[in-house]
Amino acid sequence: MSALLVRELRLAVRAGGGAPVGVVFFLAVVTVVPFGVGPDLNLLARIGPAILWLGALLATLLGLDRLFQADLDDGSLDLIHLGPVPLELAVAVKALAHWIATGLPLVVAAPLLGLFVNLPASGIGAVTLTLLVGTPALTFLGTIGAALTVALRRGGLLLSILILPLAIPVLIFGVAAANAAIAGPMPFLPPFLLLCAMTLFSIVLGTVASAWALRFGLE
Repeated sequence: MSALLVRELRLAVRAGGGAPVGVVFFLAVVTVVPFGVGPDLNLLARIGPAILWLGALLATLLGLDRLFQADLDDGSLDLIHLGPVPLELAVAVKALAHWIATGLPLVVAAPLLGLFVNLPASGIGAVTLTLLVGTPALTFLGTIGAALTVALRRGGLLLSILILPLAIPVLIFGVAAANAAIAGPMPFLPPFLLLCAMTLFSIVLGTVASAWALRFGLE
């Protein structure tokens, strides 16, 4: 499994996408929104967590349509399917590698982008922590759409349509936890624990549903 993880990370780097494209897109979303909101810094700070979470969600969707596409094109997906490793574990490793290459850089960039939306120090820490916990859920849910659209050319739009409804609860509790840490009156811990539970559930659901969809598509 470690060999597969290293292979996926190398492919992500060679592809030239991943971290740079995702972070640039994240930066573009976060910097454009304040121009539409205007010079009201209090309003900007109030909606800052939502801006950062929406940017992270949209950036996470980038490249997900290619998660299994390259393996299908070069036959690697058949070898993974017929190999000794259960397909569910292989899907989990590929999703983990995708998150390391695209999701983790967004978490690293979040503190800097938090300054752009006038977040206080406590808010920056809370948003970064919720993104660290929540972005794996977005990636593993995205694997379901990637598996369902693997045989379709230009399936990125369909993938987004399939995944966005599933990602809304993660978005809601991620923003709620960050807002609770900034302004209250709700305590931070309950929505944060629910976000953690959603991530664990998404990891299980994403790997099982994606493996089932890939088996169905290959047979």
